[in-house]
Amino acid sequence: MADMKTAPAAAIAAAPSPTGTAGAAPSGGRGRIRRHWRLYAAISPFYLLFLCFGLVPAGFSLFLAFQRWDGLGDMEYAGLSQFRYLLADTQFWDAVVNTLEIWAMGTLPMLFIALVSAVMLNSAVRFKGVYRFAYFVPSVTSVVAVAVIFGSIFSTSFGLMNAVLRTVGIGEVAWLNEPWGIKVAVAALMTWQWTGYNAIIFLAGLQTIPTELYEAARVDGAGPVRTFFSVTMPMMRPVILFTVVVSTITGLQSFSESQVLLGRNDGMSTFAGGPEHAGQTVVLYFFQQTFDNNDFGYGAAIAWAIFMMVVVFSLINWRLVNRRERARRPS
Repeated sequence: MADMKTAPAAAIAAAPSPTGTAGAAPSGGRGRIRRHWRLYAAISPFYLLFLCFGLVPAGFSLFLAFQRWDGLGDMEYAGLSQFRYLLADTQFWDAVVNTLEIWAMGTLPMLFIALVSAVMLNSAVRFKGVYRFAYFVPSVTSVVAVAVIFGSIFSTSFGLMNAVLRTVGIGEVAWLNEPWGIKVAVAALMTWQWTGYNAIIFLAGLQTIPTELYEAARVDGAGPVRTFFSVTMPMMRPVILFTVVVSTITGLQSFSESQVLLGRNDGMSTFAGGPEHAGQTVVLYFFQQTFDNNDFGYGAAIAWAIFMMVVVFSLINWRLVNRRERARRPS
């Protein structure tokens, strides 16, 4: 009887393992690569393209930030002088302030409108697909084409905005000739462009909220507003965090909006961003220094400053949202 009980165990011990001989340890990394080389080959194009067009250029730009180079002659080592000049460059800091103001004027209303639109789309009964398509169209439309249209809308003499203002008895506004009007026009363009994209993301998050939570809120007597702030907002916090971080990155890297709305055809980079450089963002300033002034070393330093700024503001947003989430959790 004992032999019959021990026989299966002995047979299992003697059986060869899936990775080779009986009792042998799994092979190392080279063995896994040989066994799964087809899978690695299938995903390799992405990594090769990222290496060629992402990692290598990023590494070269970091190297270039410590050099003086006009793009044609020999490079001259500059050390940290490019970054020291950057810290004292008032035009760069003016561009940072412009970028933050345009980001606040465009991103915050955009996220609010996108969230309200997503709630309305989620509660719609008929033509849901049509509404979602209509909201997403601005995200796939060329920024340059849209900027040209917005340039006509905010035109001083024949713009739609001034036509509306004249209709209600308000005088014309030189939108693209006044510093605050420039920021309003650029922020409006960014709001129109990204509202639909974030609305679709919010809609996907809303559809993951269990309906039992809304039913329980209605049983407790909560109205639509109380339900929105007590159920929808807490459950949507991870999605809101994602949209805030992505919108922050997008807003701090804005370029095409100001370039097309306020660009000049005379090649004079000193007028980039409109009067008083009110629409000059940090990326537009980077483009001006690099490709207009042919100062590739200083342009690389600006690019890495933009990268650090994006990282810092993304971490701030992450910390703020997570802190509020931890404060709401029961101890």
